[in-house]
Amino acid sequence: MKSTFTVSRRALLSTTAALACLPALLLSTTVRAQAAAGTLPSWNDGPAKQAILDFVRAATDTTGPDHVPAEDRIATFDQDGTLWVEHPLYPQAMFALDRLRTMAAQHPPWETQEPFTSVLSGDAELGSLSEKDWTEIIGVTHAGMSDDAFLEIVKQWLETARHPRFNRPYTELVYQPMLELMEHLRANGFRTYIATGGGQEFVRAYAQRIYGIPPEQVIGSSIVTKYEAEGGVPALMRMPKVFFIDDGDGKAIGINLFIGRRPRAAFGNSDGDREMLEWTDAGGRARLKMLVYHDDADREYAYGPAGGLEGTKVGGFSDSLMSEAKTRGWTVISMKKDWKRVFAFE
Repeated sequence: MKSTFTVSRRALLSTTAALACLPALLLSTTVRAQAAAGTLPSWNDGPAKQAILDFVRAATDTTGPDHVPAEDRIATFDQDGTLWVEHPLYPQAMFALDRLRTMAAQHPPWETQEPFTSVLSGDAELGSLSEKDWTEIIGVTHAGMSDDAFLEIVKQWLETARHPRFNRPYTELVYQPMLELMEHLRANGFRTYIATGGGQEFVRAYAQRIYGIPPEQVIGSSIVTKYEAEGGVPALMRMPKVFFIDDGDGKAIGINLFIGRRPRAAFGNSDGDREMLEWTDAGGRARLKMLVYHDDADREYAYGPAGGLEGTKVGGFSDSLMSEAKTRGWTVISMKKDWKRVFAFE
């Protein structure tokens, strides 16, 4: 927040004298306000930023009615569209398609087998691929190897892959305001978790490096793994079968399964995050529920269909979700109005 003003020496001295007469409590409030001015620098002043500051202040005030004990300071974040770019296609989907092309030479039958044929030929409209199509693509590109091998493949892909619009690594397309938000929460004793509909191991490959979130605090969709020990070397082998889908009501289930505590703060951006916010909200007392609304086509993307924006199959924010947010008092973050910058490189 930039402030430009001038003040005369006489005014400065008179203000200092007046401050000397103020009660200590009022001075303390002034100091806290000045400290908050340097917090969340990529956020514009407004209801969204204030909601964060007010929540953290209440949660950490040991004398207040909304104080949150240290063990209950849990914050959960969706990833795609909440922490980094999800358009024109989820990064993990881009990874799967790239890997499919890399593997094609070793799988000649794919030349005549759908959906592989259309994808490899470039004829497929990626947005029109069915859930069954994606299940088959994920099955062949994410299974048949150990977890360790998969993590290494993901890390190598992230080193070279570039976003089609921004021509930057996906790991640079993280929302700077959300990084600041996570850092602010952690500085005040909160543990930050990712609760994503994306692949759990995929996100674990980079979460520590780009979000500061360790792998054990990543909850995501997963496939079946099988313990094997060949030549005395144990490994967890990835099978082409879905184990758990961490989306929709699965997010609330996954959070309870892996954390065992209801979040005090939850952040999402789409209908797939609705149940996570509802479950957080149902805990009562002071809780922060926020949704990122993509309404900035110049700096990122604009899609809804809430608010009359173009509809999408990737991270859709429906009119019903917007209505529920207003009814329940959830905070909707306008990317266009609430963020001074979207990415660190701006």
